[in-house]
Amino acid sequence: MSIYTCPHCGEKTFTPITKAMAGTMKSKGKACPKCGMLCVNGKGATIFNALYCLVAFVFIAIVYCNGLRTEWMFTHEMPICIGIIISMFIVPRLVNAFCFKMMETIRIDAYEK
Repeated sequence: MSIYTCPHCGEKTFTPITKAMAGTMKSKGKACPKCGMLCVNGKGATIFNALYCLVAFVFIAIVYCNGLRTEWMFTHEMPICIGIIISMFIVPRLVNAFCFKMMETIRIDAYEK
């Protein structure tokens, strides 16, 4: 069930899964099944991705610096850091799938063969 419209042709051709895999403005994007033009998630998705990764990096630094203070933190430091790193890949895609509007790709090399 397609619920998101392509910014090029204006038809509803993107599902939440394909919209999540379209990426942010730094990626080449996902091709529309109807018109074949590449689409990405907009500026809001790019800003959210950057801020989320920055906050996750700060949390990793805090966990790393406080790892030797308590025994519980010492034994759980690695799983916490791995969980934060995995969330850096999953959370932005989930948010991109439902929250931000799509736009045309602005990369020059996106259409080069």
